Formats: sequence, structure tokens, C-alpha cells
Amino acid sequence: MQIFVGLGNPGANYAHNRHNIGFMALDQIAAENGFGPWKSKFQGRMSEGRLGNEKVILLKPETFMNLSGQSVGEAMRFFKLEPTDITVFHDELDLVPGKCRVKSGGGHAGHNGLRSLHQHIGADYHRVRLGIGHPGHKDAVAGYVLRDFAKADQNWLADLLDGIAGGAGKLAQADTGGFMNAVALRIQKTAVPPPNKPTKSPKVSQNSESPEADKKTIETPEAKSTLQRLIDKFK
Repeated sequence: MQIFVGLGNPGANYAHNRHNIGFMALDQIAAENGFGPWKSKFQGRMSEGRLGNEKVILLKPETFMNLSGQSVGEAMRFFKLEPTDITVFHDELDLVPGKCRVKSGGGHAGHNGLRSLHQHIGADYHRVRLGIGHPGHKDAVAGYVLRDFAKADQNWLADLLDGIAGGAGKLAQADTGGFMNAVALRIQKTAVPPPNKPTKSPKVSQNSESPEADKKTIETPEAKSTLQRLIDKFK
């Protein structure tokens, strides 16, 4: 048995926030893989089902993000599981929107939900990091993650969630490569393109008004004749 955990905040006001992409991922997995109805348990919402031969519990903690570990720890102890049986889906500022990466263990990088998990179950769980991009300055992070996804994000977001749901069976079988391939096949058509690299401008002399001014001046025969006449005049 495994537990797939989605991180987010409970309530309609937060449902479409960037911080709630973990909840969104679990909702899509449940809908596309025939999971049972959501029930209130372990200080959260739980749904049971199977992914291939694996029995999987989907858990969305309703303790708010910074107390997520309470819910996960309670469920893990109830089912007598280990941290390595837990896979957590969460938003990731350090990945561009639409990117997905799988990681096991490591630090929490300041993410409040992961920090709580570290406190309650340790660091040896698996993570599915879902890129939402960074607002550019650390002081803007709180407002950014607690705002809804923009309209322009909807296409890549839908494809990312579809890819996760389609590849969830591979993830449950510890086939990380198969899972990532399933996600990539869905999001490649709507992946957010990297910013264009600035093209190099032609070098211009500080005393020039255009690149043409840097070209070596070519004297015409007429110019040479005029110059020669002036020299001859003052000899």
C-alpha cells in the first residue's frame, strides 16, 4: 500500500491557487483512475483505489499547508507504513511553469508544507515537484502562491494534470522514467517556452552614429584629385 499526498489549503477560496496544485493533481488522479468517493479522515479528505496492482490512498490534508504533516503522520501510522511509502505532490517555485520532477529525500527548501512533513515523518518520502515559476523576488512569493493560476496558464496546467493522472500507475510501480515520459507526452505541446536569448547587437564605436561609420573610409579618385590640388597650391 502507498499514500499519495497532495498539498494545498482547504476551502473554495484557495481551490484554484498555485499553492493548491497538489490537491489538483490528486483530484485528477482520482477522476481518471476510478477511485472511490472522498471521505473525511486523518484530518483531511481521503479516497481509495488501485493503480495497477498497487492499492493507493489519496490524501489531501485539511489542516492548512503549514500543518500538513499532522494529517500525513496520522495516516502513515494508522496503515503502519514507512516514509518511503509516501509520495507528495506539491508546488515548486524553482521549476518553470509546466515542468515536473520526481525526487526522493532532501531538504524542504522553505516550503511550509514540506517543512511540516519533515517534522512529523522525516525527510525520506518521495516528492513530485510541480513547477509554478517564481515571481522574481522573495518578498512577492506569499502573494504569488496564494493567487489563482492566470488564464494563460490553463492549457499547460490541464495537460500537466492529465499527464500526471495518466502516468500515476507507473509512479505507483516505482517506474519514475515511465511516469515522466507519460507527463512529457502530454505537456510537450503546451510547455512554456524558455525566454529568448537576446541577440548580439553589432559593435558600434562610441564616436559613431551607426555601424556603417566604423567602416574604413575609401577615397574616390575625385577626392584624391582635390586633395592633391590643395597640396600643390601650398607647396
